Amino acid sequence: MNNIAFRDITVDHAIRMCSGTYIQGDILLIDEMANLPLPKEPRRMQCLLVGMCLKGSARYYVDTVEHVVEPGDLIIINQGRVTHDCTMTPDCRGIGIIIDYNFFKETIKSVHELSSLFLFARNHPVFRLPEVRANFIRDTFFQMKDKISEPDNHFRRQMVQSLFLTMVYEMCNVIYTAQVKNDGCNSRSEEIFTKFLLLVEANFRTERRVGWYSEQLCISPKYLSETIKMVSKRTPSEWIDSYVTMELRMLFRNTQKSIKEIAQELNFSNQSFLGKYFKEHVGMSPSEYRRS
Repeated sequence: MNNIAFRDITVDHAIRMCSGTYIQGDILLIDEMANLPLPKEPRRMQCLLVGMCLKGSARYYVDTVEHVVEPGDLIIINQGRVTHDCTMTPDCRGIGIIIDYNFFKETIKSVHELSSLFLFARNHPVFRLPEVRANFIRDTFFQMKDKISEPDNHFRRQMVQSLFLTMVYEMCNVIYTAQVKNDGCNSRSEEIFTKFLLLVEANFRTERRVGWYSEQLCISPKYLSETIKMVSKRTPSEWIDSYVTMELRMLFRNTQKSIKEIAQELNFSNQSFLGKYFKEHVGMSPSEYRRS
């Protein structure tokens, strides 16, 4: 346990911890899932992880939520998430990409829709790929690996970016199909939802008022509530509370910080108010949760 903060997983950290093919600081490709640096102890992702299970199965936690991965499943762990307790079956095989988030944003910056669609994965961190899509992503992965292995190629970085963008297009096509199937929301509503979630992820530790988020988006609280509810079947308050509660769970379970320290860190007026908030949303007090 860490009394200050969770240790980070970065591209450079992953390069030091496991074997793979990489461009220093930007991207690491691992063709053996057992070498993915998914830890037993909690670590916060300061990069993006994309993986695909080819054989066997694996279990891991992201922000205290357990996920099971089987052949054909795509794994996406976003920046800022805390992952821990990864276990794999002896026959587990798969591929993984660990990519610096700035490199990722630089790669997809010219295609706004991809950023919006990729946000879907924040709330669907494991989803099944049709076989033909899984085969395409696997083949593209090995093309990327071949290009990274050409250190004298003057355009190596750009070619890897182009191949990764192609892979993301393929993944996002699956995401888009699932999104359209789940709801028929118009693009304006989806855009508001995307911007709202990005704001929440960046500010939930200090801001829990729906009105503050509507001000940032230049729309009324009522319109924001109606739009978020239509797109996600959850209210803005429920989304905010889910982020706050998840962070509280992680801090209570995986650090030795006092309730007072955590209350200050997440901008609660005092530890008593935090305790009431936590019990309302989790069903037990912080002390009870830690003992459990």
